[in-house]
Amino acid sequence: MKIYPYKINARTGYITAAYIVVTAVLAAVMGLLYEGGYLSAWFLSFAMALVALTVLSIPRKLALSDTTLYIRCILDITEIPYSEIASVRPVGRKDMRWVLPLFGCMGFFGYYGHFIDLKNMRHIEIYASTWSNFIEITTIYEKTYYVSCPQRDELTEELRSRRPQRDSRDGI
Repeated sequence: MKIYPYKINARTGYITAAYIVVTAVLAAVMGLLYEGGYLSAWFLSFAMALVALTVLSIPRKLALSDTTLYIRCILDITEIPYSEIASVRPVGRKDMRWVLPLFGCMGFFGYYGHFIDLKNMRHIEIYASTWSNFIEITTIYEKTYYVSCPQRDELTEELRSRRPQRDSRDGI
């Protein structure tokens, strides 16, 4: 099994630190303004649940087995069999300008979750530690995944070589 680990860069680390500081300041302000009130309790409960959900979804590594690509997060594993991969291509950073989160995280230990590509009007899933070196993986079911990897070219070639070659006459 070949492993491609995720590593956050300094920018992602700064964004993560900013999220933590803002959440802590808001919790302190709520605690001081609404001492013992239900509003501060609701805010704290909501903030802790949100942090717990995002931490459990942080992508950790990409693993390539003989038959499947595994995207391993702290709690979740996404499996993409090579037989279901229709296309693999590198994506430039400027192509990501129109991508916005639907239900995902932008910078808290990475970029992951469900996003919308406004340029192409489609739903995508992103598993990235940095907002660069993206690879687009499209399945035969028209599901689109974006992963990031410092060894983008190597991983792209590895995935292309492992997916089955499709004849242009498939489905006829």
